[in-house]
Order: sequence, then structure tokens, then C-alpha cells
Amino acid sequence: AAAAAGDFDPYRVLGVGRSSSQADIKKAYKRLAREWHPDKNKDPGAEDKFIQISKAYEILSNEEKRANFDRYGDAGESQGYSPHQHRQFHHFHEGFYFDESFFHFPFNSERRDTSDEKYLLHFSHYINDIVPDSFKKPYLIKVTSDWCFSCIHIEPVWKEVAQELEVLGAGIGVVHAGYERRLAHHLGAHSTPSLLGLINGKITFFHNAVIRENLRQFVENLLPRNLVEKITDKNYIGFLSNWKKENKPHVLLFDHMPVVPLLYKLTAFAYRDYLSFGYVYVGLRGTEELSSQYNINVYTPTMMIFKENIDRPADVVQAREMKKQLIDDFLSQNKFLTVARLTNQRLFQELCPVKKSHRQRKHCVVLLTGEGDKFAVAYEAFLAFAVANTKDTLKFVHIYNDRQPEFADALLMDEEKYQGKSAVVILERRNNAGKIAYKALEEAWQGSKEDNFILLDLLDQLRTDPSLLSSETVLADLNDELAPMFLIRWLYSMLDYISDCWDSLFHSNWREMMPLLSLLFSALFILFGTVIVQAFSDSSDTRDSPPSEKEETAAKTEKNDASFGKESNSRMPKKGFVEVTELTDINYNSNLVRLRPGHMNVVLILSNSTKTILLQKFALEVYTFTGGSSLHFSFLSLDKHREWLEYLLEFAQDAAPIPNQYDKHFLERDYTGYVLALNGHKKYFCLFKPHRSGDEGGTLALCEEYDSSIPMEARGKSSCSPGSRSIKNKLHKLSFWMERLLEGSLQRFYIPSWPALD
Repeated sequence: AAAAAGDFDPYRVLGVGRSSSQADIKKAYKRLAREWHPDKNKDPGAEDKFIQISKAYEILSNEEKRANFDRYGDAGESQGYSPHQHRQFHHFHEGFYFDESFFHFPFNSERRDTSDEKYLLHFSHYINDIVPDSFKKPYLIKVTSDWCFSCIHIEPVWKEVAQELEVLGAGIGVVHAGYERRLAHHLGAHSTPSLLGLINGKITFFHNAVIRENLRQFVENLLPRNLVEKITDKNYIGFLSNWKKENKPHVLLFDHMPVVPLLYKLTAFAYRDYLSFGYVYVGLRGTEELSSQYNINVYTPTMMIFKENIDRPADVVQAREMKKQLIDDFLSQNKFLTVARLTNQRLFQELCPVKKSHRQRKHCVVLLTGEGDKFAVAYEAFLAFAVANTKDTLKFVHIYNDRQPEFADALLMDEEKYQGKSAVVILERRNNAGKIAYKALEEAWQGSKEDNFILLDLLDQLRTDPSLLSSETVLADLNDELAPMFLIRWLYSMLDYISDCWDSLFHSNWREMMPLLSLLFSALFILFGTVIVQAFSDSSDTRDSPPSEKEETAAKTEKNDASFGKESNSRMPKKGFVEVTELTDINYNSNLVRLRPGHMNVVLILSNSTKTILLQKFALEVYTFTGGSSLHFSFLSLDKHREWLEYLLEFAQDAAPIPNQYDKHFLERDYTGYVLALNGHKKYFCLFKPHRSGDEGGTLALCEEYDSSIPMEARGKSSCSPGSRSIKNKLHKLSFWMERLLEGSLQRFYIPSWPALD
């Protein structure tokens, strides 16, 4: 055997010899994994050591990788790189000086490129941070591994695009499939390298050639299409005038690029909840009036933000190169209108934050008014006052009484002097539960000079005397006025689901699509089969003379009796007991690995302490399904074969949050009561998880039914003690699961091969 090409030796890491068996390797891995688990070993290098142990076991537990390592010193897989090619290369390089560092092969952690380390994702980090952040920016994620030659080929393009997109505001992530197997499975990445995009929590795979232009276009296509509106002389007034309807400031970017820059699209996606965006191509005919109206320098990119006044921008920024940091600083200072309307609770909390300390007091001046021309004068006067007196510690907002009646009633208490008029209230939020301190102006707000002086005087007094806010109340959450109707939300959800199915039909892994395709083809077969049978039956009825009424009645009776007999015989148990055999290494091949096509083995997981109780309940639940010859029933001892079971359950992880791999109880989980339906020929299984319920009455009912449900041979000595009831109740809904198993409607988990049962 050749010497190892590098310092990493999996045999040395696990402390086993090159002739060690798989059982010895597995025992060594188990012992070292327990010893160096980061939750149990507080050594600073425990995590790195644990990763090395996992990597060594990954190589030595795979016969192909182990053989490659023994022969050539690495575990390279056959991705266009056969052992024959390796021998030719090895023989060729003997005649000249060879410096392997020139090629930078990232075959192990010491040689792996450090540029990806800052992008590495872990499962908990992805679930808790990356997925929520994907609602603010799209992510481009690469799934790679140590033993991946194709990953090396795309590395230069990946580095260039990752750096470029990160500067523009996109998120970058790297998942190492060897160390983050759960995350790779959660993402649906079954091969390396894989590239995918994440936006709004939705995953989309990249399927084109890995070049810079394709990757940029892929990220751009992830974004919604209506983020930025093209603005010309014809529509700019209508665009800017929507501030009142949308309750948002409007942003215009003037640039000489014919298409909207990706930087601007990413910015529009990040701020879409606060701002509306428009783009003006200054080189296009039909934008001259717009450029002249706002005195635009056509040679310098210019960004303007408009609030309540569409004739003059509230703020402007110009730069020869618009950078993300510059744009973020500019927009973050102009996220709200001067007098924003409170349309939902989130906006209220942002504009009027809770008081954190006496030095960080922030007050909100609220105009409670109505819609229509009747209240226009009062609103315009309040807006003018706000423009002249807005400060960091003072926010001006308004609210429509008829749209937020609970808010208005809590502050004005239905006083007659405010009926049909506007009112002004100064308030301060005291906590997140809705408690506020407030003071209302004594008279209704008319917008007169006297009203302005009264309000200004109150605000001046408030600076020195916070106790001026003498009234307190608790506000309910505001209604979300801009939320779409339920029917529209349902329609959007359906469109997203159809789009996902269409994309999955052409691009997703076929193993994941098999249940959907099976359901689709079954429905089509039943539909067309029914039509064809009906057509033939109609044609035969027209040729044959109708039978007499007595013959027809007799035929129907005979047909019904025959069909009932056939149906009942298919499910009628042939024996008075249930044969349940233990699954051991002796009968493992015959009862599972070499099981005939169409046959399944239903295996109950139990321990020595729960064996008697669970077997009795198992027999009760499956007795009615023992009539056919295609189902076999077995049980597996958890005390003897826990490793075998945990290996299978790794393939049954779903999209729900999975416990962290460093959970200190990961080696002590209770799997008793689990039931696996194993299809040995097609290499898949269905999983039943125990029913857990605290319903004592339901448990007693189970004990009462037990005596008369099955023949005497299927019963054993039972106990209805509280302990036995809780164990027996784990299989409470197994019969319903068996019904779905026979219908073929259960989820199937495929595995590459059946593991050995030691």
C-alpha cells in the first residue's frame, strides 16, 4: 500500500490497524466519539478532534474509500479519476520534480481553502439566523465536501462571484456535507458540488453551467419581479403620489444604465416593507422633463427620496459609484414619512419604542383624525407643525379613527367634544404589553395658530416635567390595515405551491418526486380506466336486451355477495394468533435483505423491560392485517441493535427543526414503541413514531377492549397498571398507520443499502 498523501491518517486517528474489521472500526469510533464529544469533553481542541474522528470513520466505514486510501493514500471517489489514471499519473511524475502544493487540492481540513471558512453554515445557525435573514436578502449557498474533484473546478468562479455578490448585499453560505450531513439532507442536496439559492425561506437549486454571468442571473431571478418600477415622464407623478395610499416614502434612482443594477434590486428587496422604489434611465427618451424638474446631473448616479411633498425631495445623495454602505445609511434615515399613519402594530412599535431609561425617553404625538376633505385642513396644519418640530426624541404620527376604533376609544373615551373632529394626544409607551402614559389636548385640533401654540407649550413642558403625562391606559394591538384578504393570500400560496411542484418536476431529485408522481399517475389511471370501462359497458348494454327484473335483482345480489366475500377473505386472519419473530443477525438476510419483491417486514422496536407489554399490544393492533402473505412481523431488541436503528433513522429526518448533534442526550434516546415497515427489495422503509398521550381515560379504554378484540391464542398475561398503560399506549394508533401502509399513502425513506446487523 502506498503511503498516505498528507498528514491525515484515518487509521491513526481511530487507533486501529489496517487489517481491522468493520466491527473493530465501529467500536473504536463509538468509544472515541463518546470521549471527545464537545459537550462531554471541555478540552479546547475537542471539537476539532471530534470532527477528525467523524471524518476518519466516514472513510474507513466505506469499503470503496478505504480501498482507495490503502492503495493511493487518499479516498478520492471516481469522479472522472479512476485508479488506472492515478497509476499513469504516478508513474509519469517520477521523472520530474512534483510539488503537490501547486495544485492546492483541498482534500482535508489542513489544505481546505480558508476563504470559505467565514461562510460555513451549521444546522442551528441556518435555522435560527439564515432562514429569517433570507426575508431581507437572498442567499447563494454552496454544498461541498473534502473528497470532491468537481468542487475544485468551480472554486475560482465561486470565489469571484461570492466576493462580488457579498459587496452588493447578497448573503453567501457554504455547507460541508461531510460534517453537516443533517443540514445537507435538510437542504435536499444529495450530491456535491451543489449550488442553491435561498429567499423568503424557499430553496431553489442552480442547474446551469457554473460561470459568473449565470450565477449573477440566478441570484437576480430569485428576487420578485415587481420590486422596482420603471419611471418616465408619463408615470412619475402617479408613482410619487402613491405615498398616501401605500403609507411609504418613495425612492427614485437616476442612472445611465439601461437595466436596473443588481445592487439597487437587492436594496429594494431589503427595504420593501418601508419604501417603494423607482428607476429612471436618464439616457432614455421620455425622461427629459423628469430630469429637468429635479435638476438631475445625468452623468452622476443620483438617489432621491420623496415623502409627503412630491414637488421637492426630502433628501438627496449623489455619488459616482453608489456603494451599499452609502445607500443603507441614506435609506435607514428616511424609512418613514414625516407624519406616518399607524397601520399595524409593528409600525407603532418602531415609531414609538418603549422607554428604556429616563435619558432615552421618546414621545409620540398622535393625530387622531378621519378620512376625506373634511379633515384635510387639520392634517395639513399638523404636518406643517411636524416638519418644523421633528426631533430624534419626538415622532409625529396620525391614525384614522374608523380604521382603528379600539385605539381611538382608549385615548379619547368617546368624549363628545371630539366627535367628528380631530384630536391630538402625546403618549409614551411604558412596556411591550401595551401600557402607555398619555395626555390629550383639552380641545379638538383645528390646526389654528392657537392650537399650534398650545401643543408647542405642552412639548416644552414635557422636556422638564415627564409627569405631565398623567393618564395611563393599556392599548390593544392595532389592526393590520394593509394585510391582503384571506382569498388573495390563499391564491398566492397556491401559486407558490404550483411553482414549486413544476420546478421540482424537472429539477429535483427523483426520489423525492416519486410519491407525487405515483399519486398523479394513479389518479390518471383510475380516471381513464373508469371512462374506458364505462364506454365498453354502455356499448354492450345497447347490443344486449335488458334482462328481466327478477334476473337483474338476482344478479345484483350474487355480485354483491361475491364482492363482499372476496373483500372479507383478503383481510380475514387465517390463524388464531400473530407470528412475531425476533430479527437477529442469523435471520436478517432472509427476513429483510433478500425479502421477495412485494413483501414487507413490520418490525417493532422494544427493550427487555418493555418486551412483554409491547408485544401484547402489537399483536392486538396488527392482528386484523395478518390475513395476507405479503406482510411479516418481527421485533428488534433496542438493547442489542441501537446502532443499526440510529443509522436507519438518519434517513428519516424531515424539514422540522432537528435537535443539535451535540445534544448531550443523543446517545440515550428512547426508541421503544417505534415501528418500521421495511421493504427489503426496494430499499425503503416507513416509520411509525409512538403515540404519546396523557389521557388516562383513553388508556383505560384500551385495557377494557383488550379482552374481546382477538382470540384467546393472541392474548397473554396483561397488566393494566399505570406503568404498563403508558407503555402500551405508545402503539395506540398503530392500526390506523397500518391502514395507510396498505394504501401506500405513507412517506417512504430510501437508503442506499441495508446496514449489517451485528
